[in-house]
Amino acid sequence: MDLFGYIEKIQDFITSPIWKYLIYSFIFVLIIVWLAFVYWTYRDAKLRSESAVSSVFWALVVLVLNFLGLIIYLILRPPEFIDDVVERDLEIERMQILLDNKQSNCPACGGLVKDDFLICPYCRKKLRNSCINCGKPLSLNWKVCPYCRTTQ
Repeated sequence: MDLFGYIEKIQDFITSPIWKYLIYSFIFVLIIVWLAFVYWTYRDAKLRSESAVSSVFWALVVLVLNFLGLIIYLILRPPEFIDDVVERDLEIERMQILLDNKQSNCPACGGLVKDDFLICPYCRKKLRNSCINCGKPLSLNWKVCPYCRTTQ
């Protein structure tokens, strides 16, 4: 076979219906991936922003600019989900309340106990001794009461 025969076979393959279906299938898959990126961007922007306009805007950017829009969104998107921010704020508030109320956790069961509790009300673990003279709660390793100077 000569060069002209090879070129003729390549042209026959390119003009065959199989080649056309392969190209159409590839284009179809690219469109599906593109639309999946648009949907993912909308959903991710909705989880990261309280504004519905922002979600729609970023979805339209990805719809118009395709993969470039997705890269722009990934660079400029907020770093945290709204739920994570709310959860962190609630945890900070809870810790602040615990610090203000002078509460801590029982070393045995983890239940909330106040600093003046002698035993844990949940598991009955001994947390502190009471002073034999004034009755105030003392840490287990203290040798003298700091309130009345009584030796323990």
